[in-house]
Amino acid sequence: MQTEKIIDHIVDWLKNYATNANIKGFVIGISGGIDSAVTSTLCAKTGLDLLCLEMPIHQEENQVTRAANHIQWLQENFSKVSKQTVNLTPVFDSLVSAVPPVDNEEERFMSLANTRARLRMTTLYYFAALNGYLVAGTGNKVEDFGVGFYTKYGDGGVDLSPIADLVKTEVYEIAKKLNVNTEIIKAAPTDGLWGDDRTDEDQIGASYPELEWAMEMKDLGKDVEDFSGREKEVYTIFTKLNRMNQHKMLPIPICEIPNMLKK
Repeated sequence: MQTEKIIDHIVDWLKNYATNANIKGFVIGISGGIDSAVTSTLCAKTGLDLLCLEMPIHQEENQVTRAANHIQWLQENFSKVSKQTVNLTPVFDSLVSAVPPVDNEEERFMSLANTRARLRMTTLYYFAALNGYLVAGTGNKVEDFGVGFYTKYGDGGVDLSPIADLVKTEVYEIAKKLNVNTEIIKAAPTDGLWGDDRTDEDQIGASYPELEWAMEMKDLGKDVEDFSGREKEVYTIFTKLNRMNQHKMLPIPICEIPNMLKK
């Protein structure tokens, strides 16, 4: 992988896109994770404005600390980086108290986890409109097009996706080349939507390298019966999530009305 050339390619793509759209810069949510760290650094390298938002909702302290440290590092190394903290915890708690209780607590927890992501998306677009910025997405290829591990109209609601053609291991390579803080590189990936320390692997049941392998096998047209043991287990997880989350990856279905019915 030609890491430096890929970095230059993404930075040029970001700058050209924003310039052609007559946009002044970017806004991005900083989570303390690898994807937002890499994406924000790439945006900062364009030389355009970059607004970094911290949007805690009952967040784990270590996530908040990593996010703050990364923003400080960006400001020390790039001239047009600003930050804003918006505490969404009371907003979230107010919404939770306003909606009626449900019998199935597991489904409620999942719904509220996605609600956190959608509150953050709304906040990002508030500041984007206020400043004339684009919302930069942080999804990678495995999350966006492999297992659909993101919230529809939450962290999936963005204006452009700089790293969506890179798998997770490639994102880590770029992070090292960009000198992203070691604490972020070493931290276990997490979506941070649950208010605890559960990781992406805890939720999915497979690591990102495993999912990348499964994604490659699917592209080769392999079937689950081609594998055994852990490989079969991982491939089953991948194909199940890929199938379930197609609604996130495909355009919104439109009911097309036959011309004869319109006459």
